[in-house]
Amino acid sequence: MVGWLAALTVMAVAGRETTRELDVFQIMVLRSLLGLVVLYPLIHHNGGFGTLKTAYPWRHLGRNVVHYGAQFGWLYALTLISIAQVIAIEFTMPIWTAILAVAFLGERMGLWKNIAVVLGLVGVVIIVRPFGGEVNLGQLVALASAVGFATSVIVVKSLSRIERPVVILFWMMIIQSAIGLVPALAVWRWPSAYTWSWVLVMALCGTYSHYCMARALQHAEATIVVPMDFLRVPLAALLGWLVYAEQVDLLTGLGAALILTGNLLNLKTAKPVGPTPR
Repeated sequence: MVGWLAALTVMAVAGRETTRELDVFQIMVLRSLLGLVVLYPLIHHNGGFGTLKTAYPWRHLGRNVVHYGAQFGWLYALTLISIAQVIAIEFTMPIWTAILAVAFLGERMGLWKNIAVVLGLVGVVIIVRPFGGEVNLGQLVALASAVGFATSVIVVKSLSRIERPVVILFWMMIIQSAIGLVPALAVWRWPSAYTWSWVLVMALCGTYSHYCMARALQHAEATIVVPMDFLRVPLAALLGWLVYAEQVDLLTGLGAALILTGNLLNLKTAKPVGPTPR
């Protein structure tokens, strides 16, 4: 999850920079195609392309249609509202994930897990304070994206019981490249050298963030893993302070403390789950 958190914190900046010049469809297909390239060392390490066959093509297809839509919504929302608002609304995802995990995976929400989710949400609201005005299109798109990401996480959890992470990632790149190729060609323009650098960052971070998430879900329940994602908000605040000299105020510190406390309480009751057979 440390890898997941680091990669997606950087991706928030990369997503904003690339959408200044390129259409969302083009960004997504470039990320998937380049993702296959950066994934190759992992494929080679795991035995090559011949080991990537799957007996569950429809499950992979369904997961990636939902994830593609959620990812599109996340990038599109970045063009409509602030990064702070997008991230704040995105962090309703653990609520949807917990509901879906209980409904479809048979997981249980105990006292500490409930407290972790509540503290995390309160911490996020304290940090970004996004809900001062009326609901607009960008906020609705971000909310739909959060529900889509939660659905994707649940399907990845079920797949992680029967597939290796590299197989899940490979089919994600293939299916999402196929979905996005035609609309991307319709709006294609060659990126500048500056934007190419951010596209490469997105491909690298986007690919290996999912590998980290799939590995995490092999070793712990979704209701343990996903609330840890709340830490991305204080990490984003720290990145803003280090890179852009943005000040971290008292409320941001308080929100970060609540998020960290919630995660520590959540991990207090975590029971490791052994990796699935290879």
